[in-house]
Amino acid sequence: MSKVPRIPNLGGARAFVLHRPHPTVLAITRQLSAIGLETVGCWPELPAEALAADFVFFDADLGFDEQFPWTPGEAPMPLVALIGSEAPGRIEWALSHKADAQLLKPVGNAGVYSALLIARQSFEARKLLAGEISSLRLRVAERQTIVRAVEALSKGAEDGRAYAQLRSLAMSWQISVEEAARRIVAMTEEGGDDQSHRA
Repeated sequence: MSKVPRIPNLGGARAFVLHRPHPTVLAITRQLSAIGLETVGCWPELPAEALAADFVFFDADLGFDEQFPWTPGEAPMPLVALIGSEAPGRIEWALSHKADAQLLKPVGNAGVYSALLIARQSFEARKLLAGEISSLRLRVAERQTIVRAVEALSKGAEDGRAYAQLRSLAMSWQISVEEAARRIVAMTEEGGDDQSHRA
């Protein structure tokens, strides 16, 4: 039986609303207050303290990159795009910032709570995926380093023997095989005598 994700308690969270003064901001603020969030309105850019926010709502219609204190697509919190115009360029811009959820303007008396939950789950899933990708890239790089170290140790001999020698070196140095491979590759690149590796 699959585990159903629990609905988080959002009370006490802090949300910044990056939007010019407008009835949309009032509607969002009312809903956020009812849910228990503290709301900070700002325009035309996010202040430095927004980096500690739990959520950021931003105007996709009049927004621009310089409003954010981070590189597009690298927000440290879930983002909710406020979309009034469905112009392709504006949608594309909101997507470039990796908006985790959206609210269509004009904002009425509902929609903010579900946008918060969707944004948080989407953001967490994206962070998890980015971590897995980073880990896989690191593993691929480590495997390439091991291959280079085995090539440096083999000197025409059998690769199996060279790999066994790499493992033996790692044990004698009391480090991981990956770290031993990095050392051997570094020594090889510095022009060190491979025979010293075998000692």
